[in-house]
Amino acid sequence: MGLSKSFHLVLLIVFGLLFYRIYTIENNQVRIQGDAARQHFAEYVEKYSYWTGNGDDLFKTFSRDYDFQFFQYVHNSDSIHNFTYGSLAKTNQSFADTVFNIDLGYSFTFPDGRMQVKLNPIAAIENSLYKLEQVTQLLILAYVILMLLFTILILVHKRRIKYAAQYIDNISTLSFQAVEISRLRGVLKPLGNALEKCRSKLKESLEIIRVENEKLTKEAYQDPITGFSTRHRFNAYLEKITQSQKNLFGTLVVIKASELSNMNQLYGRIAGDNYLAKLSDCIRNAAPRQAKPEHFRISSSDFAVFLDGVSIKESTNYIEKLKQQFDDYTQSFQQDSVAHIGVVPYQSDNDPITLLAMIDSAVSIAQTLGPNRYHYLEKFDGNETFGDEHWKLTINDIINRRGVNFFQQPILPCNTDNNLYRELLARFHNAEDKHLPTASVIAMSERYGLSIELDKMIITSTLQLMKENPLLTGKLGVNISATSALQAVFVYWLKEILTHHRTEASRLVFEVNESGMQTNLAASFNFVSEIHKVGAKVAVERFGLGFTSFKFFREVRPDYIKLDNSYSNSIESDNNNKFFVRMIVDIAKRLNILVLATGVERQDEKLTLEKLLVDGLQGYYIAKPDSVINTD
Repeated sequence: MGLSKSFHLVLLIVFGLLFYRIYTIENNQVRIQGDAARQHFAEYVEKYSYWTGNGDDLFKTFSRDYDFQFFQYVHNSDSIHNFTYGSLAKTNQSFADTVFNIDLGYSFTFPDGRMQVKLNPIAAIENSLYKLEQVTQLLILAYVILMLLFTILILVHKRRIKYAAQYIDNISTLSFQAVEISRLRGVLKPLGNALEKCRSKLKESLEIIRVENEKLTKEAYQDPITGFSTRHRFNAYLEKITQSQKNLFGTLVVIKASELSNMNQLYGRIAGDNYLAKLSDCIRNAAPRQAKPEHFRISSSDFAVFLDGVSIKESTNYIEKLKQQFDDYTQSFQQDSVAHIGVVPYQSDNDPITLLAMIDSAVSIAQTLGPNRYHYLEKFDGNETFGDEHWKLTINDIINRRGVNFFQQPILPCNTDNNLYRELLARFHNAEDKHLPTASVIAMSERYGLSIELDKMIITSTLQLMKENPLLTGKLGVNISATSALQAVFVYWLKEILTHHRTEASRLVFEVNESGMQTNLAASFNFVSEIHKVGAKVAVERFGLGFTSFKFFREVRPDYIKLDNSYSNSIESDNNNKFFVRMIVDIAKRLNILVLATGVERQDEKLTLEKLLVDGLQGYYIAKPDSVINTD
């Protein structure tokens, strides 16, 4: 039952009980008055107790002072003196008779007859009936007034509750207007206070969520090192341009941080991050003031810049300024090169895939031209393949000239008396003796099927280096691609040449990437077996990134496994990496395989890895690559 109906019922009961009480009081009062009227009439009749006349005269005498409803006189002997007036039961009963039912009958015996009367009750109940009518009117009026007031209060209450309900509904739309406390007064004040408190708390919580969401969005779509947007936003921006109905145009510039892998290897990850951050500063500083270029980091070593509304010709100043920034950084960096630049025009109707192929070719050609060089590809006429041919020519030239230099980086033994080896790091240069990015040369050689010839050149250069430099003692590690190691023709060639250089072969350790060797376990096992036959050894580098690592080194059985440098990074606080390294060391020792940790850049990492019983440590904290040795 609702509040309104309940209140109506309670009010009705209260007023009903009140009316009943008043009626009871007045009814008792009427009966008292009736008894008094009978008593007074009896005293009056006593005055005529010796009446001997007829009934009619007696009625007339009494009627002067009393009003009768019924009067009857019956003579004892002569009926002629009888008289009757009215009736005992009223034929037309009034409302007053119904409300107050009193008996005013009286009988008396005279000497000659007997009298029976019933006085008219009007006189006895008139006053009480008037009072009851007045009280009833007041009760009805009070009831009506109370109901009107209650109805008004209910309407006001409903409007307040409706306001509260609407406010609660608006919360789902994240509307946080202040609660109008004045509209929620009285008994609804706690509700208003609760809503205000809820609004404040919810707004505060959502603000925290918003800040966290912005932080996550920033982490997801903004590179933390450079502050540039990520690849995801680059793809979205490129799609917006190429699918636009407007006639958009501009220049796309891609900068490849071609020395990133060398920086990580030579100076460590922190130096690599600083290198990328410095490059991003150079890119920002070169931006024209009148333009607002969009900057993106589209891969670990690639940056992209959209110069909207800028033609190739107009972009020249920006490119020259950017190259000057890179040249200045190169001098302070004390390196041959820091980055290479590719430039292509774009329009809104360009195919994104073709555009990306063009820019990739432009960057590839720039890399073959020398340090910090740039290259333009201005037309979409198929000349994007020119970059491929340029790389093929460049790599063939490197192979024919033996255009390679070597750095060496030692591996520190720990928990063992074994002398390990020093890794030789290849660095390539073109015909103008300009430095070329090592990672790009190796990647392009694999893309164009020149990796075997490049690896042969590196191995023959290494053998020549060992013969011509007697001071270069101990074991040396040489990197070769997994593509070459898995080719039977290369393995046969390598075995033949090492057979003729047994002394040098016993000092060589061939480092091969794990992910490449896992593609063919049988060929990997054959490579290791053939290398062991000529006295050389095999190290599997970047170990631990593949899903089949345990199966791999259980079946292939290399001499060394070099853990990927990600396992060394902050290992003192990474329990997962600790567990993995401990497990690898335990299994490797059972198989007589030495475990080497790479990328060691801090003392805490070194101490933790030593406690985990690895056999060797390599990294910037242990020793920097140095002693550039020319083989020309």
